[in-house]
Amino acid sequence: MPLRILTKILILLAIFLTIGFYSGLNGKGGKEVLIKDHSTPKIKKQEVNNDTPQTKAPVSVKAKEGLSLLIGKDVQTLEKELGQPKRIDPSIYGYDWYIYNQSYNSYVQIGVQDGRVVTVYAIGQNLDVAPFEIGQSVEEIFNTHYIDANVDIKLDGNTYRFELNDTDLNLRPLIQLGDIYVQLYIDKFTGSLSSVRFLDAETIIKQRPYGLVYRGQLIEMPTPTDSLWRSVEKGEEQEIFDLTNILRVRHNLKPLKWDQKTANVAYEHSKDMVVNNDFSHTSKKFGSLSDRLNTAKVVFQSAGENIAANYSDAPAVVEGWLNSKGHRDALLNKEFSYLGVGVYQKYYTQNFIQKWEQ
Repeated sequence: MPLRILTKILILLAIFLTIGFYSGLNGKGGKEVLIKDHSTPKIKKQEVNNDTPQTKAPVSVKAKEGLSLLIGKDVQTLEKELGQPKRIDPSIYGYDWYIYNQSYNSYVQIGVQDGRVVTVYAIGQNLDVAPFEIGQSVEEIFNTHYIDANVDIKLDGNTYRFELNDTDLNLRPLIQLGDIYVQLYIDKFTGSLSSVRFLDAETIIKQRPYGLVYRGQLIEMPTPTDSLWRSVEKGEEQEIFDLTNILRVRHNLKPLKWDQKTANVAYEHSKDMVVNNDFSHTSKKFGSLSDRLNTAKVVFQSAGENIAANYSDAPAVVEGWLNSKGHRDALLNKEFSYLGVGVYQKYYTQNFIQKWEQ
């Protein structure tokens, strides 16, 4: 069968970095200041010299402990290990996320399909993500694990090759541990491991997070129904809220409170961008962030907005924002006290507000 190439547009290039901060009396009549930065992050390439003796773990090494061992286990084993989830969120990839958000330091999402674990996303600092560790330095990771730009997978008679570019290698390298695949999310500003995602072969092929070359059949997901989309969107809104607060607490900031009116504004902006095919902070129909908040009668002292498009899911988009200077500044702004999140299909909006002190 001829070789076919699947081209994936890099999500980091799909985001326009435009963060707006707005101040004014009760959200009206104030001075508006926009901070714009449309630049692409400059990332130093990590050199991997295959000619030197390797002290790194071979690609075929298997994990011997930690959350990765849940991959392939049944729901009964999962709940025996972690208990009942706080909630279950659907995804568009055929699995449901079992959300364990009992504390910021133990937050984990477990993807379950047909009664078995197919993926694990871990960001809580107290979690066992062996052979890695949340907060581990990128230097240690590159010195102890072999990082390859090409990762090959054979599944059901088909062959797949993920091809990682320099940005992928530095910010979200992919490592194979036996029959488990690991995405490492690196915080480039601290040079440390922010979170980890474990996946089985079928699940990572469904998500296609990197450039992909394949021979045979490509796993395609059916188009989600409107009902499924809304259920997924609601779940991702809460996941983004949780993940944002985990990162704030990690950086010694107060967690944000949920504001439903602000969330409604965020949702309508995400929907507006999809419907009008216009990726921007300023809607041609509904105006700027301050215009939209004022129309919704949201009372605020200052506000900020993050937007993104075409990420695979909530964890991916939050990690993307974390590695973009302007988005990170909004996410970790100590002045903000409330957050509303709106997701429409694969468009994401965060609206942050600072309320007037009583």
